[in-house]
Amino acid sequence: MNFTVLIVDDSKLARMSVAKSLSALQPGWSRVEATNADEALALARQSAPDIALLDFNMPGRDGLSLAGEIRNIAPDMPIAIVSANLQTEIVSRTNEIGATFLAKPLTEEALGAFLADAAQRLRSASR
Repeated sequence: MNFTVLIVDDSKLARMSVAKSLSALQPGWSRVEATNADEALALARQSAPDIALLDFNMPGRDGLSLAGEIRNIAPDMPIAIVSANLQTEIVSRTNEIGATFLAKPLTEEALGAFLADAAQRLRSASR
């Protein structure tokens, strides 16, 4: 089963890095990319991605605010907040909304573990 991943980061380099790792880990999966929360919400409605990787620090709304808005559209979507900001409050808020916190720089190992868990959850939900 192939999935579509929404990658949201205002840094083109960060999006390229995540896309490269995603392609290496799950070559059959597709991706859609956004540079900010507004673009991400439009893509979430339009493309109906299965999984979201959201940067925490972005202009406008942060990744946690965006995650809450995505939850309104797709309540069961696996979401990861990706950030170098390892403050306890941010990690706690990430957990409170049912998302996963992934530290930057994002390693292929950490991304792979999140994607494997997300795929398992999605497959179980579709049975």
